[in-house]
Amino acid sequence: MDAIAGRKPAVVWALNISVVVLVALWLFPTLGLFVSSFRTGDQITASGWWSALFPAEQTLQLRVADPDDNRIDLGNGRFMVEGNIFDGQGFEGEMNAWATSSRDLGANAPGDTSDLGDGELFTLNTDGTYVWEGNDDQISGRAQRVFIEVVSPPDFTLNNYGFVLFDENNSEGMAKAFFNTLTVVIPATIIPILIAAFAAYALAWMDFPGRALLIAIVVGLLVVPLQLALIPLLSLHNAVGIGKGYLGVWLAHTGFGLPLAIYLLRNYMVGLPRDIIENAKVDGASDFQIFTKIILPLSFPALASFAIFQFLWTWNDLLVALVFLIDASGQTTVMTKQIVELLGTRGGDWEILATSAFISIAVPLGVFFAMQKYLVRGLLAGSVK
Repeated sequence: MDAIAGRKPAVVWALNISVVVLVALWLFPTLGLFVSSFRTGDQITASGWWSALFPAEQTLQLRVADPDDNRIDLGNGRFMVEGNIFDGQGFEGEMNAWATSSRDLGANAPGDTSDLGDGELFTLNTDGTYVWEGNDDQISGRAQRVFIEVVSPPDFTLNNYGFVLFDENNSEGMAKAFFNTLTVVIPATIIPILIAAFAAYALAWMDFPGRALLIAIVVGLLVVPLQLALIPLLSLHNAVGIGKGYLGVWLAHTGFGLPLAIYLLRNYMVGLPRDIIENAKVDGASDFQIFTKIILPLSFPALASFAIFQFLWTWNDLLVALVFLIDASGQTTVMTKQIVELLGTRGGDWEILATSAFISIAVPLGVFFAMQKYLVRGLLAGSVK
């Protein structure tokens, strides 16, 4: 009587709530990364991505013009410097308050004159124009520093993407790393699928001695950590003359991906109707014809499912690329390694980091959403008879 007609049992509600929570935990950071990739560094520092559509309050630290080059002699030992403190800043917004000391932020309203002591005066207007007066010792040396509280409007830009992808003078640009990653990922996804499809068909529909042992070996290889094979495999590559390069990383990803691919495809192919295979053999079709004209088209959901896993794995991989691909020249750097370098060289440029990170996840997201309808069908292959 727990599941009365018209009412959902508690476990169903718990499941639905859990799904919503998991989706939210994934969606919010991704959405925040996307929004931040179009914001300026000042906007990111001043407010969170959820308030990107609203004006942001922030404190700017600016200096007036060099007093030694711009001061005006007023006579009687008095000097003055005039100008606009926003010149060259590209600032758009509204000034709320200002101060000449970080310990007294917001002490003055726009248009007020601040007495800095010993006759030194500083006036700052709403439009950024200022007047700085004082004696010879005061109006010289280092320029006066001003802390300004402003409200700036939402600011979105495509310059972050232009800088990251297309700036020729930008040594941290990710365009080269993007194409290097594609060079690794595409063959490393296609090669294991081709090999595993043939092996899975043999293990599913062909009788030969030792087939059960091979299936057991494949299942056992699923739980072997790839870290155990990295150094021995690299030594083998060096011994046969492959060394570090694209061929080595393709072979490594193929070897590490084959157990899952064979297991997944074999389970799917075993579940295909036997009558189709037997009828094809009665009609005189060879194993190769059955495989290419019947098995492969019917196995597309499983092929797509493994392609998604392998693509995501190779795209987000760093460890295998470091061991088998990336050398001292940096010509084969992939996106994961490039982002690690950005964290070290541009750790304070949040807009550049956000843009680079979103570029790195945009392609996997596109692949996943384009093929996700086959994912569940492939994963459930062979689970129900």
